[in-house]
Amino acid sequence: MNLENCIEAVLFVAESPVTRQDLIQVFGREEFIDLETTPEKIDSALLALESKYNSPEFSFSLRTIADGYQFLTKPEYANCVKEALLEKEKKKLSKAALETLAIIAYRQPVSKSELEHIRGVNCDYAVQKLLERNLIAISGRSDSPGKPLLYATSAYFMEYFGIGSLNDLPKLQEITSDEAAFQEEFKIRFGETDSPILPEETTDQPDQQN
Repeated sequence: MNLENCIEAVLFVAESPVTRQDLIQVFGREEFIDLETTPEKIDSALLALESKYNSPEFSFSLRTIADGYQFLTKPEYANCVKEALLEKEKKKLSKAALETLAIIAYRQPVSKSELEHIRGVNCDYAVQKLLERNLIAISGRSDSPGKPLLYATSAYFMEYFGIGSLNDLPKLQEITSDEAAFQEEFKIRFGETDSPILPEETTDQPDQQN
């Protein structure tokens, strides 16, 4: 075990930039006494790692951000990462979130009380999750008593589902003629395969992590 490899391991799992001082504090502890860490050795190790990952054989590099160090994907691989993350996010949508999102997509702008009237259950959790993922946005306030917030799909909603406009949604009137077929089309179009969209009764459940 050497200092460079240890620093590399710490930076690899870090979710935010790691500063030089952070590394000095970590590897200055008694359990790492065998590394004989000094600020100069840390600087040397960081320079070596920067040089190593600048090589074309790696798809990421070590960058300096906000006085810290972090591994970042190189620009030429950004599209690969973007597509992978989009697919991952799709899989994280729960049945409750997808149902809520479908109602918003077709009824927008819509208030939370209207959502809860349609679904028959509290929608706080689903709405919050959709806001966090930027799939919906607050579009204003209703003129009804209390002036509740109104929700609509965001621009990211179309990017997320790979559609050009809201006109690309399955036709709403299909529900009245063949609801099962409509649900299947909605699921296929949006990459879902195992959850109905607008059941008469449902309950909110935390999003499933895949």
